[in-house]
Amino acid sequence: MFFNSKLLSLVFVLTTVGLVSASDQVPGKMPSGPVAIVGATIHPVSGDVVKKGTILFEDGKIVAVGKKVKVPKSAQVIEAEGKHVYPGLFEPYTRIGLTEYSAVRASRDFNETGSLNPNVKANVAVNPDSEIIPVTRSNGVLLALSAPSGGLLAGQGAVMQLDGWTYEDMTIHPRAVMVASLRSERDRESLEEFFDEAKQYAAALKAGVEIRHDMRLEAMDAVLAGEQPIVIEADHWEDIVRAVNFAEKQKVKLVILGGYDAPKCAEVLKRADVPVIISAVHRTPLHVDEPYDGAYTLAKELKEKGIQFCISGYDRSSTWNARNLPYHAATAAAFGLSKEDAIRAITLSPAEILGVADRVGSLEEGKDATLIVCDGDPMEADTHTELAWVAGKPVDLNNSQKMLYEKYQKKYE
Repeated sequence: MFFNSKLLSLVFVLTTVGLVSASDQVPGKMPSGPVAIVGATIHPVSGDVVKKGTILFEDGKIVAVGKKVKVPKSAQVIEAEGKHVYPGLFEPYTRIGLTEYSAVRASRDFNETGSLNPNVKANVAVNPDSEIIPVTRSNGVLLALSAPSGGLLAGQGAVMQLDGWTYEDMTIHPRAVMVASLRSERDRESLEEFFDEAKQYAAALKAGVEIRHDMRLEAMDAVLAGEQPIVIEADHWEDIVRAVNFAEKQKVKLVILGGYDAPKCAEVLKRADVPVIISAVHRTPLHVDEPYDGAYTLAKELKEKGIQFCISGYDRSSTWNARNLPYHAATAAAFGLSKEDAIRAITLSPAEILGVADRVGSLEEGKDATLIVCDGDPMEADTHTELAWVAGKPVDLNNSQKMLYEKYQKKYE
């Protein structure tokens, strides 16, 4: 018995140490003056490619982009001939920062108890010291939506920049979306009942009626005002149509996550102006009687049918392999989507759908200097992200996996 208690104590200590350990990378510090990247091929995404161009940024914001940019004498100049500059890649749906080890319950903070939790805020639960964050950004992914899950209303997903000392440093948009589930008519009835209750609560507050404070109902204010979209995961056409009908009845904004059958109900989506977050390109066909490349060609079909979309890798990996986002876009490009639209689907399009395109997603004057410098196309597997900045602050692109590689490389030299 004594041995067992000692062993359990040791396991508890080791587990606790593992959970509280922080990543070794130190968040970037704002440069004291302007920074100019000179001689690179610049891909603004929102405009034409600029060859042998210059991008100048200061105090976290892009000052100028083009061929004839005047570089101040005080600027830190980075010679980047032969390199490529892109906006930081944007993963539009993840659990980054909300979970570390899937087998360790104490490190999984994405699923709140209960079925209706609209007051849950993902950004306050994000762990800035997660080892997943450095691994993700080392492949150029500098932005992500971190979203909760579970129940009918899981809570509010937040757009995060993947560098910072605290969750406040990392948060770009704390209430980007409200995550909902609508998998059956019973779910629809339950959600409609809650939405009606929230509307009555809002009306009572507006009328000055003294009522008991309810955090859940109060958290619905931005949704009911049409400012915060609800995200509903739906792949089959009947589930997509159910979600659209619900949103139209409640007069709220909607974003579909998944959207495998979206081309089959394109007119419904276009009529309601509903965008789609493709939950993964690297997935198996949903239906037994369709071609093997059904998931690979989805982005092309949505583009052809005029449906706004962006690409995620969520269905393949919601955390550790979020770094593989550009390869999902690459496969979409290999199966009919243009390269320009593919890179847009992981930069500017998610920014537009999630309401942060005024700050990130493209390289334009006045936007955040969140960008990467690569030695090639980021959608190619042999391309390396060599430099990165998040809101003008340089990013340490090292991570635990690189460190382990270097460690054991020395062992076997």
